[in-house]
Amino acid sequence: MSRTEPYTLTIRSDARVRKERHRDLKAALDALERVAREFAEGADARPAGGTFIRRMDPVQQVVARIELSGPNRLRGGVDVRGDGSSEAFTGRMRRALVEPQGRESIYDALRGALSA
Repeated sequence: MSRTEPYTLTIRSDARVRKERHRDLKAALDALERVAREFAEGADARPAGGTFIRRMDPVQQVVARIELSGPNRLRGGVDVRGDGSSEAFTGRMRRALVEPQGRESIYDALRGALSA
């Protein structure tokens, strides 16, 4: 990882993985929000399974995962669901859901959790 660009955004969708590097936390979080909103607008998963395996409705399917990693073990991200909804989390192995407070968006809540 480059010292000049210590924040890495890993974008997973379908079987594709791409990475972006950013110089500061604000730029990385802005990119995370932009990418997650793009995936949420285009989310149109159909129910899957049901015959031999458990049926999964679109809200249960993750169509994209955008993860941010940085210095001092900073980890967090957003899961975009098949119905266009999103959930923010911190951590990697032990994920903790980030709950927005009041009228705050999940992106603002994630910014607060990762900036603290």
